[in-house]
Amino acid sequence: MILVKLNEANFEYDIYSLIKAFYPRENIVVDVDFKHEAPPEEISFRLVIEYSDNLIKLMEVDDKVIEFDSTDKSDGKSDGGAKTNDKFAYSDSIKIDYSDRVNTKNYLKLLLYKYLSEKTNRKLPWGTLTGIRPTKVPLKMIEDKYSGDEIYDFMRETYEISQKKAALSYKIALAEHKLLVDVSKNLGHERQPGDTSLADLCEDAYSLYVGIPFCPSTCLYCSFTSYPVGIYKDMMDEYIDALEKEIDFVSKNLGDKKLTTIYVGGGTPTSLSAEQLDRIFTMLEQKLNLNHVMEFTVEAGRPDSITKDKLQTMRDHNISRISINPQTMNDKTLKLIGRHHSVEDIRQSYEMAREMGFDDINMDLILGLPGEDAKDIAYTFSEIAKLKPDNLTVHSLALKRSARLNIQWGEYENMLMENSEDYMNLSHKVAAEMGMKPYYLYRQKNMAGNLENVGFATEGKEGLYNILIMEEKQTIIALGAGTSCKYVSDGGATVTRSENVKDVKLYIDRIDEMIDRKREKLEEMGWL
Repeated sequence: MILVKLNEANFEYDIYSLIKAFYPRENIVVDVDFKHEAPPEEISFRLVIEYSDNLIKLMEVDDKVIEFDSTDKSDGKSDGGAKTNDKFAYSDSIKIDYSDRVNTKNYLKLLLYKYLSEKTNRKLPWGTLTGIRPTKVPLKMIEDKYSGDEIYDFMRETYEISQKKAALSYKIALAEHKLLVDVSKNLGHERQPGDTSLADLCEDAYSLYVGIPFCPSTCLYCSFTSYPVGIYKDMMDEYIDALEKEIDFVSKNLGDKKLTTIYVGGGTPTSLSAEQLDRIFTMLEQKLNLNHVMEFTVEAGRPDSITKDKLQTMRDHNISRISINPQTMNDKTLKLIGRHHSVEDIRQSYEMAREMGFDDINMDLILGLPGEDAKDIAYTFSEIAKLKPDNLTVHSLALKRSARLNIQWGEYENMLMENSEDYMNLSHKVAAEMGMKPYYLYRQKNMAGNLENVGFATEGKEGLYNILIMEEKQTIIALGAGTSCKYVSDGGATVTRSENVKDVKLYIDRIDEMIDRKREKLEEMGWL
């Protein structure tokens, strides 16, 4: 356990996340109320972070009990003392202007990063950036017309990220910006030469996410809302009935807005029958205005759920982009992670989709799966290169709290689970050989190697929905159990959310409440 004591509640999550990046398997407790105690033998080390007048002080201490001067720092009288009986094992501080909260957070994280880096003799590839959107900052700076050198220097100095990651984040932000400008033009927004603002993307348009929370089985690493097909089969039609009510709400209330992209995800949407898929696609076509839709994605996902009649249904409804997601091309790993299909099934599903005319196919891979070494990963990439998908999304394994891998950690903790810069370099090399460039990037908590997820695509086959949701440039209306809407307003400056309940039965029973949640948020935005 790593125990962190604070003299006031401030930036607890940022502190926790940064320490977790250095110590992914440690239990970390950030204690504000001084109520947490533990036997000394259970504590790896203790930190004190003290906010005082114009100063943040960081200390590593050896004693069990830490007391703070309780004087309010805002009155200027605090002597700012953490009182202990032993000498500090480490002590450092930084002057701060608390009126600027963003800079306060950045400086605090730099202070903590310096300490953790010295203690572990490690540097993180993404430095102090613990959020999920590393390209958000450079994308905003591109909009504000900063030069490439200015953006690069800012990323290096503010977040201590490596030279390579600073260059990558800027390169992908440039690609995203170009694609988002194209989206703006498609929506009919007139743009003058040199206009770099993306604020108009959220003015009169939205994208739609339709969640299908059913799967053939739940993968070892998965934390998404998913329910086994065998148990919930009799409830699927009722689920689609509830979806129809949400689609009707969107149809009646957002008819004057332009629908930009549609993404049907899960779970595994192809867990549904061809007839059920046809019903959903028909509802979307008949009830919504699709005149401005630039991309319609269906996450076919698991090869063991893909059939010719389901693919034909998608072709009949002009689905423009599908995913067939192997995660690995090693049969032993597929069995271990709970996938009931083989590598040969992946190849057959992919070839069937190609033969039926799908010309925009994404494939997902995960680096760091249990038991996979460099040889296994190289083999996966060599097999994917033979298939030549149009999109390739490379994920670093993230240990999610609710995933079976984490819950049953004792069964797997001795297995190799690592990602590395070498593996990520290989993904860039193989993607380039297939004619792909990186176009979007995001990160998750507790990622193997503290690395990233990168989407690659051939020109013209980039997943626009991925960029719109990740960069929070457009409102995403999400339908279905366990989904979350993002409402983007004020030119992208304001993002709020509403969530649907995760349980399928509760979603069906409370569908009117789910719709009311959307109505309330859309009224706040001024869209209703």
